[in-house]
Order: sequence, then structure tokens, then C-alpha cells
Amino acid sequence: MYQSRKYRTIITFKNYFEDFLKKQSQKVKDKILWTFLLIEDVQQVPETYLKHLDGTDGLYEIRVQLANDIFRIFCFFDEGKLVVIVNGFQKKTQKTPKQEIVKALKIKEEYYENKK
Repeated sequence: MYQSRKYRTIITFKNYFEDFLKKQSQKVKDKILWTFLLIEDVQQVPETYLKHLDGTDGLYEIRVQLANDIFRIFCFFDEGKLVVIVNGFQKKTQKTPKQEIVKALKIKEEYYENKK
């Protein structure tokens, strides 16, 4: 019998991510959901799907690709197994735009402020 075992739990914070998700096509939503399930269910997540952003304080990007469209969803870990989704965007250039990283770090700060 197959036993599903979650290694992580994904949550969102406020509406930042939902606002981004609402604007996406159903195919993109399905691919994002599939990627989230993979991150929750796989013990060692390949960097293809989840990668630490160098030079940031614990910020990760979830990487989603559908055909030629590339999406990035920022997240961080809280209490080890909890993945907090902060915001997402469609990637149009090789480098992740600095303002997107700054926005994600501000949301992360806000999350910890609210938690106090």
C-alpha cells in the first residue's frame, strides 16, 4: 500500500501569492500545484525545482517551467519543515530582477513581525 509522507508543508502568507496565481492560466496553475506537491513529498528536492538564492538571508525560489514560460515563486523555511510562499512572477530575463528579491525579503520580514 502506498503511504504518502510529507517532508514539508507549504503555506502562503497574506494574499501576495494568491494575487499572482489568480492571473495565471489553468495550465500554469496546475504546474505550480504539481511543483508544490513535489516539494512537500520528496525528501531531497532537486535544484531544478527549489534553489537557494545566493546573497539572501534564507530566501529560496521555486522554479516552474511550462513550455517557454518560466515562473519564479519566492519562499523561505520557518521552523524547518514549513515552507512559506511569499510572491511570484513570470521570469522574462536571464537574471532575477532585484526588485522582486527586495519585495520577497520585505514580505519575509513582515511575516516574522506578524508572528511576534
